[in-house]
Amino acid sequence: MKVHFIAIGGSAMHNLALALHQKGYTVTGSDDEIFDPARTRLKNAGLLPEKEGWYPERITSDLDAVVLGMHARADNPELLKAQELGLKIYSYPEYLYEQSKDKLRIVIGGSHGKTTTTAMILHVLAHCGIEADYMVGAQLKGFDVMVRLSHTAKVMVIEGDEYLTSPIDRRPKFHLYHPNIGIITGIEWDHINVFPTFDIYREQFAKYIDLIEPQGTLIYCDEDKEVHRVATENHRTDIKKLPYVCPDYAVEDGITYLRRGVPPCTPDDGTMGVPPCTLDDGTSGVHGGTPLRVFGHHNLLNLTAARYACRELGIADEKFDEAISTFDGASKRLELVKKSDTCAVYKDFAHAPSKLRATIHAMHEQYPDRKLIACMELHTFSSLTQEFLQQYRGTMDEADIRYVYFSQHALQLKKLPPLDPEEVRKAFGGNVEVFTDSKKLVECVIALMRNSVSTNLLMMSSGNFDGIDFAALANEIL
Repeated sequence: MKVHFIAIGGSAMHNLALALHQKGYTVTGSDDEIFDPARTRLKNAGLLPEKEGWYPERITSDLDAVVLGMHARADNPELLKAQELGLKIYSYPEYLYEQSKDKLRIVIGGSHGKTTTTAMILHVLAHCGIEADYMVGAQLKGFDVMVRLSHTAKVMVIEGDEYLTSPIDRRPKFHLYHPNIGIITGIEWDHINVFPTFDIYREQFAKYIDLIEPQGTLIYCDEDKEVHRVATENHRTDIKKLPYVCPDYAVEDGITYLRRGVPPCTPDDGTMGVPPCTLDDGTSGVHGGTPLRVFGHHNLLNLTAARYACRELGIADEKFDEAISTFDGASKRLELVKKSDTCAVYKDFAHAPSKLRATIHAMHEQYPDRKLIACMELHTFSSLTQEFLQQYRGTMDEADIRYVYFSQHALQLKKLPPLDPEEVRKAFGGNVEVFTDSKKLVECVIALMRNSVSTNLLMMSSGNFDGIDFAALANEIL
């Protein structure tokens, strides 16, 4: 098979290219700019284009498929040539479905928790010796690439992003995967540049449920009122619906324990899902529970979604608990950078309002005797939009010291109007300090941490605060 990638340098695209290369396909590609880590990884695999730019002559009639990335535009000269030749043109998600249509597909959708839930499922499957193909939105420990495609795996686990498919296909990506097992972790308005109202955004998840294969399964977070709404308003009788809530757990000496005796899930009967449970011996302590390396109510919810998906594959709870106890978390998802006996530095991908609230709460719950300095970067299109900013009110209240950072350069790149720091402060509720210079933010954080005892630092962003080296920052503080 010969496959050409238009915009091969993208995070998702270059991983798919590497996966097909490992599968034995002949892979070529083009892009007008390629940055690390994609550049180095493509070069090491012999897939880096000799020159950057678009070259229609690379599009020939002997290609079996052309994969179009989001970075390319509708008037891309290579795309026009492929259309002229009548070649098979796929978006990234279309090609993933093409590669997995004969496999059992587990698709994890939701406004938050997708990457972690996907990573948990893959970790358990690997622990149990079950071969699986996958696509996940972050680099996972123990996995060389973010995409795996094989001739032999009977299962594929897919992180189901709700953003648009391609420049010429306005459908959300997760509408193209047609899951056998579909998960919805949460619904919170995002991507307002393509979903201008919350109703439009929520409707994408209602459609996602309709696209689950007949005799398939919907696993959904019943604690989320919007998820509950779309799941219960759907009247399909040809799929099984499994609601879940947070299992019983406890925190002792900085370790979260998952308590034993988690009952089996049952189909939706109008109840609020799985009730809290107690230990096998009837006590309410943590002794005998499963110690975890991850923490936080939101991560326990993700864990339960993963458990239910693994049950559908026949994995017993005992095996699941054994495996999940060694799960270290997904990259940048409450990831420990460095710690001492009295301080810890964490980084997290949190950027949406509910993510901020959940992550900050998790830090306080895990370290109740320590102060918390929480820093958040407004980085996404939605978060930098005046209308959406109001969604952040009160989201950082549980932190002891609250800093918000944004870059005027990021606004320019996204072609958004300037933001007034005072307006940002008011949007959060007036109890945050706003920075537009990341160096000044770092200086302030270092000074505070050096003069504090028993204080943790939490850095939250889908970016990197304009180039902050988190490891270097942690070293300087600790």
